[in-house]
Amino acid sequence: MKTAVAQIACSLGAPEANLSKVRDFSQRAKEAGAELIVFPEMTDTGYSMPVIQKHADEWNSGFVRGLREIASQLSIAIVSGVSERDGSSIYNSQVLVDAKGDIAAKYRKTHLYAVAPIEEQTCFAPGDEFASFAIGGLRFGFSICYDLRFPEIYRQLVTEQNVGAFLISSAWPFPRDEHFHVLAQARAIENQSYVVASNRVGKDDDLWFCGSSAIIDPRGVVIAAASADREELIQADLSQELVRSVRQRVESLAHRREDLYR
Repeated sequence: MKTAVAQIACSLGAPEANLSKVRDFSQRAKEAGAELIVFPEMTDTGYSMPVIQKHADEWNSGFVRGLREIASQLSIAIVSGVSERDGSSIYNSQVLVDAKGDIAAKYRKTHLYAVAPIEEQTCFAPGDEFASFAIGGLRFGFSICYDLRFPEIYRQLVTEQNVGAFLISSAWPFPRDEHFHVLAQARAIENQSYVVASNRVGKDDDLWFCGSSAIIDPRGVVIAAASADREELIQADLSQELVRSVRQRVESLAHRREDLYR
């Protein structure tokens, strides 16, 4: 299936403006033949804890309702990083809206970036489970930005949920751009899985984002890549058959010594 990645800048505290950009990139992806498009972390509000606390919304209205309308009108599946207000809690979430406009799956970020001056824990509650979904014959696993530093999540998605592709919505900043490149490629190689990473560009408050969105195949080969500093749409064909072929050629997942791991 053809999968697209939107590398965009967001307007702080302006969900309607950001939704308009989602519509534009989704339209372009659909015209290029994509069945699924992935957007960055906190596409609705921008990445600023005070702004998120003010604008985070429940999903029965606002930005997510707009995502559902776009997906239905264009007949394209959309994955986006988005705030999620649930009672007194706010979550840093990903949502999958399918091509019919239904919310088909979601994930709440499990690893919060609790490092000054960002300190996500002052805004978000952590999620407590991993999530995946199947579309186009391939099973996709969710993850968000800082999760990339924790290989356990990806290994568990592969071994327990049979995931063959990881979707990463991110707001990864400079100067740690090289970490983003290396970690994304490592997650693909060690799990013999696709990595589809959508990262922000632009600036929120004092934070500059490093772009470099990419689609990496199960051999660790970068098959589509974006720049570090401008909005772009990239895309590639993903194949369950390639995942199967790579895993059969070198059966490293079957060679794990779980009896030694703690």
